[in-house]
Amino acid sequence: MAAYRQILYHIVFRTRGSGKTINQEHQADLYKYIWGIVKNKNCILYRINSMEEHIHILSDLHPSVALADYIRDIKISSSKWMKASGFFPDFNGWGIKYCAITCSYKDRDTIITYIKNQQEHHKKESFHNEITRIFREHGIDLDEKWFWVDS
Repeated sequence: MAAYRQILYHIVFRTRGSGKTINQEHQADLYKYIWGIVKNKNCILYRINSMEEHIHILSDLHPSVALADYIRDIKISSSKWMKASGFFPDFNGWGIKYCAITCSYKDRDTIITYIKNQQEHHKKESFHNEITRIFREHGIDLDEKWFWVDS
């Protein structure tokens, strides 16, 4: 039986300790690796971009995939690859928590543009302020310990 669905998530997670360890020189390699994970899960990657301490992903989640498993697999696999590749010598893992917000298809292009323009955006707003604003805009109470503590 065919199922018609659309499950768009704007996913954000940070490096352990919010360390600036995502080397910009090799970001494209990281994005290709994560795209492979997404594709293997039968999900769709609409946009990915990062700064040195966090990453944004806009993805359609296949209904057979649980969100927590999806993000766990992306984080574990990409972490192992980043450490083994030699491209990210200061990377010591992802933070424990993540943010995943459902999105309307009609907002897809706006979110794609937002993610695409991360480097320009962060000239004006810190990651801490960005994630606080995103949580507030979506009616989520942000417990500072929940997002910023790694243990």
